[in-house]
Amino acid sequence: MADAAGQVLLGSGLTILSQPLMYVKVLIQVGYEPLPPTIGRNIFGRQVCQLPGLFCYAQHIASIDGKRGLFTGLTPRLCSGVLGTVVHGKVLQHCQETEKVEEVGPGSVPKEAPSSFDHVIKETTREMLARSAATLITHPFHVITLRSMVQFIGRESKYCGLCESIVTIYREEGMIGFFAGLIPRLLGDIISLWLCNSLAYLVNTYALDSGVSTMNEMKSYSQAVTGFFASMLTYPFVLVSNLMAVNNCGLAGGCPPYSPIYTSWLDCWNMLQKEGNLSRGNSLFFRKVPFGKTYCCDLRMLI
Repeated sequence: MADAAGQVLLGSGLTILSQPLMYVKVLIQVGYEPLPPTIGRNIFGRQVCQLPGLFCYAQHIASIDGKRGLFTGLTPRLCSGVLGTVVHGKVLQHCQETEKVEEVGPGSVPKEAPSSFDHVIKETTREMLARSAATLITHPFHVITLRSMVQFIGRESKYCGLCESIVTIYREEGMIGFFAGLIPRLLGDIISLWLCNSLAYLVNTYALDSGVSTMNEMKSYSQAVTGFFASMLTYPFVLVSNLMAVNNCGLAGGCPPYSPIYTSWLDCWNMLQKEGNLSRGNSLFFRKVPFGKTYCCDLRMLI
């Protein structure tokens, strides 16, 4: 119980600290660019025309809604985080207890010690079930969080309170509205998890020398690196999921002429792929001008 409470408190603290970052990221993901590009330098030191980064974007939001406005959507996101932590822990505990019962149950035959790869498969399957259950239960709060952020674009107040947002979604879209964008989000989580654990197993088994004294530290680093790599590869699923969650919901940021109406998440994926925007919002600092956008940028300063 103490561990669960500690995880909830830690998760809530990180959620509060990262809220402005997520707010900016979501607005960039939907394509909202209120500030013109400026002359900056890329990672190679070359002058380029690029869009403002995280801090300039956050400053723009604060200039309109105040610093408190940077925490728009925090309440449903906190609810999602707390509920997700509890559900994840309960499902994980249930899976572990079920496996123990099967191993020591009456008439059970002693099994050989599983190989390391079998152990990875079992652990990953257990984690996949726990994460999927948590995502399924908390997705309605995720949808409300995204829509409360995106309404900044049209200065609407449709999704201000948690209870009011629930009533609005149910009245206009029914139960299916609470699960907009769920499929690509689930797929992204599952693919990222399996990719991360599989790559970590391969690196730890075949690339690292088991005789090294810092073996445990190296394995923890490899897990972190493979996790980052997996999240980069599956980022398009996150982008498509967020776009589908706000698409055609009555907000300016999710309706024409600002945003097209997507018939499905595959349609959204294909359209973003054609435009070359499947990585939109992935970077919050060195941001290139999106494909198809035109801005007034004094290119003479680049000479």
